[in-house]
Amino acid sequence: MARVENESPEFKERLVSVNRVSKTVKGGRVLKFSALVVVGNGKGTVGFGMGKASEVPDAIRKGIEDAKKNLTVISLRKTTIPHEIVGIFSASRVLMKPAAPGTGVIAGGAVRAVVEAVGIKDIRTKVIRSSNPCNVIRATVQGLKSLRTAGEVAKIRMKRVSEIF
Repeated sequence: MARVENESPEFKERLVSVNRVSKTVKGGRVLKFSALVVVGNGKGTVGFGMGKASEVPDAIRKGIEDAKKNLTVISLRKTTIPHEIVGIFSASRVLMKPAAPGTGVIAGGAVRAVVEAVGIKDIRTKVIRSSNPCNVIRATVQGLKSLRTAGEVAKIRMKRVSEIF
Protein backbone atom coordinates (compact mmCIF):
# COMPACT_ATOMS: atom_id res chain seq x y z
CA MET A 1 0.00 0.00 0.00
CA ALA A 2 2.12 2.85 -1.30
CA ARG A 3 1.29 6.48 -0.82
CA VAL A 4 0.81 8.53 -3.95
CA GLU A 5 2.44 11.95 -4.20
CA ASN A 6 0.55 13.35 -7.17
CA GLU A 7 -1.73 16.35 -7.47
CA SER A 8 -2.80 15.90 -11.08
CA PRO A 9 -6.20 17.14 -12.30
CA GLU A 10 -7.65 13.70 -13.22
CA PHE A 11 -8.97 13.17 -9.67
CA LYS A 12 -12.74 13.14 -9.21
CA GLU A 13 -13.97 14.91 -6.10
CA ARG A 14 -17.09 13.84 -4.21
CA LEU A 15 -18.65 15.79 -1.35
CA VAL A 16 -19.96 13.36 1.27
CA SER A 17 -21.35 15.67 3.93
CA VAL A 18 -21.45 19.28 5.07
CA ASN A 19 -21.99 19.95 8.75
CA ARG A 20 -22.82 23.28 10.37
CA VAL A 21 -21.17 23.73 13.75
CA SER A 22 -21.58 26.62 16.15
CA LYS A 23 -19.50 27.87 19.03
CA THR A 24 -20.92 30.15 21.67
CA VAL A 25 -18.60 33.00 22.58
CA LYS A 26 -18.97 36.19 24.61
CA GLY A 27 -20.53 38.08 21.70
CA GLY A 28 -22.95 35.31 20.65
CA ARG A 29 -22.74 32.29 18.35
CA VAL A 30 -20.02 31.79 15.75
CA LEU A 31 -21.11 29.56 12.84
CA LYS A 32 -18.63 27.47 10.86
CA PHE A 33 -18.93 24.63 8.36
CA SER A 34 -17.09 21.34 8.05
CA ALA A 35 -17.00 19.43 4.76
CA LEU A 36 -16.09 15.76 4.32
CA VAL A 37 -14.67 15.10 0.83
CA VAL A 38 -13.45 11.98 -1.03
CA VAL A 39 -11.14 12.14 -4.07
CA GLY A 40 -10.09 9.31 -6.36
CA ASN A 41 -8.82 8.64 -9.87
CA GLY A 42 -11.09 5.66 -10.59
CA LYS A 43 -8.04 3.40 -11.06
CA GLY A 44 -7.31 2.27 -7.50
CA THR A 45 -6.24 5.50 -5.77
CA VAL A 46 -8.37 7.18 -3.12
CA GLY A 47 -8.07 9.80 -0.38
CA PHE A 48 -10.42 11.57 2.00
CA GLY A 49 -10.19 14.83 3.90
CA MET A 50 -12.08 17.22 6.10
CA GLY A 51 -12.07 20.98 5.73
CA LYS A 52 -13.42 23.53 8.18
CA ALA A 53 -14.13 27.18 7.40
CA SER A 54 -16.65 29.97 7.94
CA GLU A 55 -18.01 29.54 4.37
CA VAL A 56 -19.08 26.27 2.67
CA PRO A 57 -17.00 26.68 -0.55
CA ASP A 58 -13.85 27.36 1.50
CA ALA A 59 -14.52 24.28 3.65
CA ILE A 60 -14.95 22.14 0.51
CA ARG A 61 -11.72 23.49 -1.02
CA LYS A 62 -9.81 22.77 2.20
CA GLY A 63 -11.30 19.28 2.33
CA ILE A 64 -10.16 18.56 -1.25
CA GLU A 65 -6.64 19.80 -0.45
CA ASP A 66 -6.54 17.58 2.66
CA ALA A 67 -7.82 14.57 0.70
CA LYS A 68 -5.11 14.96 -1.96
CA LYS A 69 -2.47 14.88 0.78
CA ASN A 70 -3.74 11.49 2.05
CA LEU A 71 -3.93 9.37 -1.11
CA THR A 72 -3.66 5.58 -0.91
CA VAL A 73 -3.37 2.86 -3.57
CA ILE A 74 -5.88 -0.01 -3.30
CA SER A 75 -5.42 -3.58 -4.62
CA LEU A 76 -8.23 -4.47 -7.04
CA ARG A 77 -9.21 -7.53 -9.06
CA LYS A 78 -10.77 -6.47 -12.38
CA THR A 79 -13.94 -4.56 -11.41
CA THR A 80 -14.22 -5.76 -7.80
CA ILE A 81 -12.13 -6.50 -4.70
CA PRO A 82 -9.98 -9.64 -4.33
CA HIS A 83 -11.67 -11.00 -1.19
CA GLU A 84 -14.20 -10.28 1.55
CA ILE A 85 -13.05 -7.83 4.23
CA VAL A 86 -14.40 -5.95 7.26
CA GLY A 87 -13.08 -2.43 7.75
CA ILE A 88 -13.12 -1.20 11.35
CA PHE A 89 -12.70 2.30 12.71
CA SER A 90 -14.00 3.36 16.12
CA ALA A 91 -17.56 1.99 16.45
CA SER A 92 -18.08 1.71 12.67
CA ARG A 93 -17.76 -1.58 10.84
CA VAL A 94 -18.03 -1.87 7.04
CA LEU A 95 -18.48 -5.34 5.52
CA MET A 96 -17.32 -5.48 1.89
CA LYS A 97 -17.84 -8.50 -0.37
CA PRO A 98 -16.70 -9.03 -3.96
CA ALA A 99 -19.53 -9.32 -6.50
CA ALA A 100 -19.95 -10.84 -9.95
CA PRO A 101 -19.59 -8.56 -13.00
CA GLY A 102 -22.82 -6.68 -13.65
CA THR A 103 -23.90 -6.54 -9.99
CA GLY A 104 -23.07 -2.86 -9.63
CA VAL A 105 -22.23 -0.93 -6.48
CA ILE A 106 -24.53 -1.97 -3.65
CA ALA A 107 -23.54 0.56 -1.00
CA GLY A 108 -24.99 3.50 0.83
CA GLY A 109 -23.89 7.11 1.25
CA ALA A 110 -20.32 7.41 2.50
CA VAL A 111 -19.23 3.91 1.44
CA ARG A 112 -20.55 4.48 -2.10
CA ALA A 113 -18.52 7.70 -2.40
CA VAL A 114 -15.28 5.91 -1.48
CA VAL A 115 -15.95 2.81 -3.61
CA GLU A 116 -16.84 4.84 -6.72
CA ALA A 117 -13.80 7.10 -6.24
CA VAL A 118 -11.54 4.02 -6.15
CA GLY A 119 -13.08 2.72 -9.38
CA ILE A 120 -14.78 -0.44 -8.10
CA LYS A 121 -17.76 -1.32 -10.30
CA ASP A 122 -19.10 -4.48 -8.60
CA ILE A 123 -19.27 -4.79 -4.80
CA ARG A 124 -21.72 -5.49 -1.98
CA THR A 125 -21.33 -3.59 1.30
CA LYS A 126 -23.07 -3.22 4.64
CA VAL A 127 -22.43 -0.67 7.37
CA ILE A 128 -22.72 -2.24 10.80
CA ARG A 129 -23.08 -0.36 14.10
CA SER A 130 -22.22 3.37 13.87
CA SER A 131 -23.20 5.16 10.65
CA ASN A 132 -21.29 8.39 11.36
CA PRO A 133 -20.06 9.42 7.85
CA CYS A 134 -16.53 10.32 8.98
CA ASN A 135 -15.99 7.02 10.81
CA VAL A 136 -17.64 5.02 8.00
CA ILE A 137 -15.23 6.54 5.44
CA ARG A 138 -12.25 5.81 7.69
CA ALA A 139 -13.42 2.20 8.20
CA THR A 140 -13.96 1.74 4.44
CA VAL A 141 -10.51 3.08 3.54
CA GLN A 142 -8.89 0.99 6.30
CA GLY A 143 -10.59 -2.13 4.93
CA LEU A 144 -9.64 -1.37 1.33
CA LYS A 145 -6.02 -0.69 2.37
CA SER A 146 -5.76 -4.13 3.98
CA LEU A 147 -6.84 -5.95 0.79
CA ARG A 148 -4.20 -8.20 -0.78
CA THR A 149 -4.14 -9.86 -4.18
CA ALA A 150 -3.19 -13.51 -4.66
CA GLY A 151 0.19 -12.42 -6.04
CA GLU A 152 0.97 -10.37 -2.91
CA VAL A 153 0.00 -13.27 -0.61
CA ALA A 154 2.09 -15.71 -2.67
CA LYS A 155 5.11 -13.40 -2.40
CA ILE A 156 4.75 -13.13 1.39
CA ARG A 157 4.45 -16.92 1.76
CA MET A 158 7.25 -17.52 -0.79
CA LYS A 159 5.01 -19.70 -2.95
CA ARG A 160 3.53 -19.58 -6.44
CA VAL A 161 -0.01 -18.30 -7.01
CA SER A 162 -1.09 -21.77 -8.21
CA GLU A 163 -0.02 -23.30 -4.86
CA ILE A 164 -2.29 -20.91 -2.91
CA PHE A 165 -5.40 -21.96 -4.81
